[in-house]
Amino acid sequence: MKKRDAEGAEPGAAAPRRGQGELEAQVLAAVRAAGGPVTAGGVRERLGGGLAYTTVITILTRLHAKGAVARERAGRSFEWTAVADEAGLAALRMRRLLDGEGDRQAVLTRFVTTLPASDEQLLRALLARAEGEGEEEGEGEGEEGRERATGEG
Repeated sequence: MKKRDAEGAEPGAAAPRRGQGELEAQVLAAVRAAGGPVTAGGVRERLGGGLAYTTVITILTRLHAKGAVARERAGRSFEWTAVADEAGLAALRMRRLLDGEGDRQAVLTRFVTTLPASDEQLLRALLARAEGEGEEEGEGEGEEGRERATGEG
C-alpha cells in the first residue's frame, strides 16, 4: 500500500494542474486580503507557503503587466497592492483576448449569440446603463458615434 499525503497524493507525485488563471486569481485574492501593500513573501505566506517565492514573483509581475496590481519600491523589493478584483482580472483577460483578434465584430457577435438569455439580458442592461451614464457626462455619442468607432454602418 502506497503512502499518501493529507490531500491523498503520493509523495513526490506531480501536483495537479490548476485551471488557466486559477493561480493568478489566488494570488490576487491574497493581495486583496492583505488590505494594503504586501510583499511577495507576505503573499506566499497568505497562500500557505506551498508555492516557490519565484513563482509568486512571476505571477505578481504578470498581474502588474495586466494592470491588476500596482507595485511600489520597498528597499530592494516591492510591495504590491490590488487594483482589480477577481471579476476585474477576468475582464482584463477577456479584453486581452478580444484585442488579439483580427475580426472584433465576428468575435463579439459569436460571443453574444452564444450567451444564455439571462446573460444577454444582463449585458443589454449594463450597456444601456453605461450609455446613460455617458450621456449624463456629455460623452454619449449615440448610435452614429458607435458606428464610426467600430467601422459599422
